Amino acid sequence: MDIEIDAQAKDKRLNRMVALTVVTLSIVMGLGQVKDGNIVQAMQQAQSSAVDRWGEYQATKTKLHIDETALAQTRFMGRIGGANLAQATAAEELRLSGEIAKYRQEVTGLRSAAEGFQAQYDALNVHDDQFDASDAFLSIAIAIAAVAALTESAVALYGGWVFGALGLVMSLSGFLGWSLHSDLLSRFLG
Repeated sequence: MDIEIDAQAKDKRLNRMVALTVVTLSIVMGLGQVKDGNIVQAMQQAQSSAVDRWGEYQATKTKLHIDETALAQTRFMGRIGGANLAQATAAEELRLSGEIAKYRQEVTGLRSAAEGFQAQYDALNVHDDQFDASDAFLSIAIAIAAVAALTESAVALYGGWVFGALGLVMSLSGFLGWSLHSDLLSRFLG
């Protein structure tokens, strides 16, 4: 009779540890999902802004090229024309030179802005990958904990704790902005 009571107490203890493990990991997983969703939204915004700036950059470069060509044509026409045409081409040269200077300045700013948004996207992607890895590790840990409860195996629970610890570290990395990142895991799963 004493042996059965000890076995039941051991089973209850193992089941309590499994239950606490599952609850703790589920809470961490839920919080990580919220944060990951916010990161994905910020990534989408950064990507959208980068695409917009690259579009503006290309349009400005096109306008710059058109005005440079028009300036060259105007100068050519001024050389072969008379006095009235020379005066008109001088005014057009001045206008086109102003436009060209404006576009050259805009191009630099637009390129920098587009590259900045791309860098922001890349930085956010590291944290998105951290939360994705955390989600995977925590899911594996919860599954192993469930198997530990069914098989009444403390060893399986300890294995689940190992995966849970990896998931917790990846979650902390995402929340605290650590640069911990597994390129191997990202390439394998990506």
